[in-house]
Parts: sequence; C-alpha cells; structure tokens
Amino acid sequence: MSLVLFRNGKLFDGLAAETRDGLEVLVEGDRIKEISDTRISASNARAVDLSGRTLMPGLIDAHFHAVAADPNIGHVENMPSSLIAQYSRGFFEASLQRGFTTIRDAGGADYGLARAIETGLIAGPRLFYSGRALSQTGGHGDFRPYEQVDSLCSCGLGARVFSRIVDGVSEVRRAARDELRKGASQIKIMASGGVASPSDPTWVLQFSEEEIRAIVWEAHSWRTYVMAHAYTPEAIRRCVEYGVRSIEHGNLIDAETAAYVAEQGAFVVPTLCTYDALSKHGSALGFPKISLDKLDSVRGAGLEALELLRAAGVKIGFGTDLLGEMHEHQLSEFAIRAQVLPAADILRQATSINAELLDRSGELGVVVPGALADLIVVDGDPIADIGLLSGQGEAVLMVMKGGAVYKDML
Repeated sequence: MSLVLFRNGKLFDGLAAETRDGLEVLVEGDRIKEISDTRISASNARAVDLSGRTLMPGLIDAHFHAVAADPNIGHVENMPSSLIAQYSRGFFEASLQRGFTTIRDAGGADYGLARAIETGLIAGPRLFYSGRALSQTGGHGDFRPYEQVDSLCSCGLGARVFSRIVDGVSEVRRAARDELRKGASQIKIMASGGVASPSDPTWVLQFSEEEIRAIVWEAHSWRTYVMAHAYTPEAIRRCVEYGVRSIEHGNLIDAETAAYVAEQGAFVVPTLCTYDALSKHGSALGFPKISLDKLDSVRGAGLEALELLRAAGVKIGFGTDLLGEMHEHQLSEFAIRAQVLPAADILRQATSINAELLDRSGELGVVVPGALADLIVVDGDPIADIGLLSGQGEAVLMVMKGGAVYKDML
C-alpha cells in the first residue's frame, strides 16, 4: 500500500477559518492515515516538501453539467450520445486539473460516465449524478421551441439528454424510481422557470405540491434527497416545505424565505459564475437570444442573495452550472463570491459544506484522519489570497484523488 507524507507547509482542513503551520499529513492508500504536529516517521513514504504551500481538501462543485456540450441545450438534445460523451470527458478531465476532485451533476450524467471514471477510462472527479432531471411539460427541462407543435404524444420529445418530461403523480413517481434504479445519487427537479429553457418565465411555479411530495418520498425511500432548480421566494419556500433538501441558484430569494430555509436546515447552491459567463460570452457561443433576454432578471440579484443567505445562517453550497466552452470559467466562482463573502467561508462552501450536502461529511471535503485522500496543493495561502483559485488552476500544483496523483507540478 502506497504512502505519501506531506510536510513543511500550511494546512487548510476544510473546517477552520485559517490555515495552520507545522502539521504533517500521512496518506496511506486512498485514505488520510495520520495528522500530527510532530514529525511522522514513515520511511517507506514518498515525502512531499510543500515549502510553505497549502495542502487542502479537493474542491467540490455541487452544480455541474457534464453533458452540456453546447450552450444551446436544444442543440445538445439532438447530438449523438457518443459525441456528447467525448465533450463530457473533456469537461471532467479539465475540472480535475483545476482541483475539483468531486462534482455533483445536476442533470444528464449517468451510470456510464460514472463507471468510466471509476475504472479510469476518464481521469475525472468523483461523480454524484442525478440522471435526467424531472421537468413538467413546458418546464425548465422542456427545450422545445415555441414553433414546435406535436400532433402525437409529447412525453418523449424535447427532453432526451438533460431531462425527462413528466406530468402527474404517477408519472413523477415512475420517473424518480427509474432514475434511482439507474444509480442516481439524488433526484433533480425543475421547480421554477429558468433562463436556458425557451418557454417558461423565471417566475412560473412548476410541479404541484402532490408531485413534489411524491418525488421527495421516492428519494427518501432510497435514503437520498431531492435538489430543485428554483429562483423566486415562493418557488423556494414551497420546495423546502415539501421536503426538498437542496435549492439550486436561489437568486431571487428574500430575507424571510432565507430565514425559513435556514430554520428547516436546507441548503442553497448559488451558481453565480454561469450568469457572468453567459453575459460576456453567451451570444458569441450560440446561447439563444430568447434565453439571453431572460438573463438579466436573475443575474443582478446573485450577490444580494449571497448576503441574505449568509445573514440568515443558511448552509451555502458551491456550484457553477456552466455550459459548453464556458466550463473553463469554473474557478471564477471564487472571485465572484469574494465580493461579498470572506475567503474562508467560500473555501468551506467548496469543501466541507458541499460534503455535508452530499451526505459525505468526514469522508470528503476535509483533511482529517480517516477521510478519503482527495487533496490539492495550492501555491500560496488561498485564505489570504482567494485569487490563487482562478484561471485553469495554474496555482494548483498537485491534485490527488483517493491517494492517486493526477497532477504534480511540485
């Protein structure tokens, strides 16, 4: 069993508000075996001299779209699955090189991609996939344009890759059961209108109380949870009231709703970098005009939402929600959040808080004995300078996942 010993650096453990000096960390196999403030004796270990750099948990992106081969989701729906898989490989491998050792996919990734990562066919992060997201007819997962009129049953049209269109309690139950059967780590639903979908205003409510409660029950029966795309206070509150655990985006939340979310112990996963990237690059990359026209209604409220969530004590996750070539802006989420949040808070969001969201506390997102050895080395102290986590991870000098090294520039 391989041994790696890190010494002479700083440590951010994913929990504390500061880095610490003088600790040594021993990795045995795929786990962290020992952390000590005295010298660890391990003669057979590879000794890694950090020389003042920072060892920290691998980053976790809790809102990723591995199958978003094109910013225009309507185009993706018509792509061959073999082509989409090649785009997914590229997104996964680049994400790992930036320091993300775990991602939660928010619609489209499946068992095949997860298995390809597990077997080493793709050098990517750990994958917690939702399968295809559940959307009502005309919902955020229905990408049919206004011009498309279906004379036959539309149950299988307009949603082949990202989502599945389901209406009524019996259909949502069957769909949730089917995604869970296929290994989904959690279930994703569309509970309000969105930007990328052509026909639904961002304020429209989606799925009835009975439908949402049925989906939540099915997930609970598998000892997992539901994550919901939702923007407005009403959409967010009803989801949390009906048992949804993870609210995605939440840009338009108000103080009263934030307090309710905190009281119920639910999470909110903002994804601010996608709106920034879409506003700057979306038009040139083919993001539909009808979607760009809806972007401003949510983009401007993102930072205020972060402040409201923090003030209310909501558990804030870290996600990106990027599409197509805009995946390269994944690390920009750190700088955007840093406009209103302390660096230590953001780093915890991308590590230990996201691990709690994934029900993997103590195993992911932390540097503690017994945790999985998902570790990165940063050239400097990211709490003192959050800008070190930017670009394509140039300051991320080493990436380890499960004790295996995937990047080593030390």
